[in-house]
Amino acid sequence: MDVIAAAPPEDAETAARDRTQSLSRTVEVAVVGIGYAGLPLAVAAAAAGYRTRGLDLSDFLVAQVNIGRPPVDTVTGAELTATAGLLDATTDPAFLREAGIVALCVPTPVDAHGVPDLEPLLSAARTVRHHLTPGQLIIIESTTYPGTTEGVIRDILEESGLVAGRDFGLAFSPERVDPGNTRFGFHNTPKVVGGLTAQCGTRAAEFYGRLTERVHVTRSPREAEAAKILENTYRQVNLALVNEFAQICHRLDVDVWDTIEAAATKPFGFTPFRPGAGVGGHCIPVDPLYLVHRATQAGVPFRMAEQAQRVNDSMPVWVASRARELLTRHGVPVRGARILLLGVTYKPNIADTRHSPAEPLAAELLGAGADVTFHDPYVEAFAVRRRPLAPSRDLRAAVAAADLTVVVQRHEVYRDELLAQARLVLDTCGPATTAEVRPS
Repeated sequence: MDVIAAAPPEDAETAARDRTQSLSRTVEVAVVGIGYAGLPLAVAAAAAGYRTRGLDLSDFLVAQVNIGRPPVDTVTGAELTATAGLLDATTDPAFLREAGIVALCVPTPVDAHGVPDLEPLLSAARTVRHHLTPGQLIIIESTTYPGTTEGVIRDILEESGLVAGRDFGLAFSPERVDPGNTRFGFHNTPKVVGGLTAQCGTRAAEFYGRLTERVHVTRSPREAEAAKILENTYRQVNLALVNEFAQICHRLDVDVWDTIEAAATKPFGFTPFRPGAGVGGHCIPVDPLYLVHRATQAGVPFRMAEQAQRVNDSMPVWVASRARELLTRHGVPVRGARILLLGVTYKPNIADTRHSPAEPLAAELLGAGADVTFHDPYVEAFAVRRRPLAPSRDLRAAVAAADLTVVVQRHEVYRDELLAQARLVLDTCGPATTAEVRPS
């Protein structure tokens, strides 16, 4: 998926030059990787008064930051503009030797087989090693399995001839960015920190203490690394529970939404999770696999996470079967049926399509011969297995024309009055008020 950004203004080059030249030559904080997690950290550091510079391989990300235009939706334009004079970005790593604190915020994906791919993180660590100087504090924010910071990252950095914990500091502090969350941002989300030594942990805690309201220090980097994976495994397992529960409710003719609402009235011992078309984003479908991989290596299978992954991965297939069932029941052949997907991002009201359940859902429907289109106010282009889906520009006309409208993500623009114009609705995000159909 590509998100098409507006063209920069004619004076963008001048704005970028002025922003960069206004900075002091001395950089206090370097952030390696200025995407969804790195840019919020860079902005928070600059807002706290640190002279901050981002490093990224992407010319586009660097250029956008330098003209004051956020390239990701985890930072607002106002927040980035407020850092003028204290934050810029570059693709040249030479400045790293100037920084007192270097934070690594690069992606840690998994491959097609669910095996962790640490190469982006290891490559970033090698870059830092080339410019490592005594007295620096290196912080890893990228999600990884326990033992990475004290193991392979430490080994790479110490190839410089400097010793971690003596010549330079080393700590792990997992990112906790939640795109689209208007209640909790960087400043009021507690930070977890684990230092290689007590002094490393104290120094990292002091840094984050200027950026956020609360810092929790763990015994070592291992506990901090494990805490991040536990947080997302908790969500993964509970979402799998309610997703499988939704399938059972459908078979037993039980309204899953009414059931969840009833259970949520209990003031203790229950936290409501809600089913959907699947689980997306970088964290939930990916992070638990890091611990699955490491636990398997250690001879202790993480069965709960493995099963939850299978349940959540199956949801797009189940939703596709519900769509086919619904069309058939109303006398519409699936082959050639016009199916409109509303919202192809992985969560409401953001532009992030990473691991969106819309992709496997669309693939199933296309495989059944349906004519699938999409609408999303945050996404210009969306591809399914490298096959572009046709976007619907006129939302109301598209809803009225579709044989079936499937709500994948309930963006704010998808109101009940709009869905009332649809012929058939399958709302995977909650009870649709317009048709007989609910995903339960």
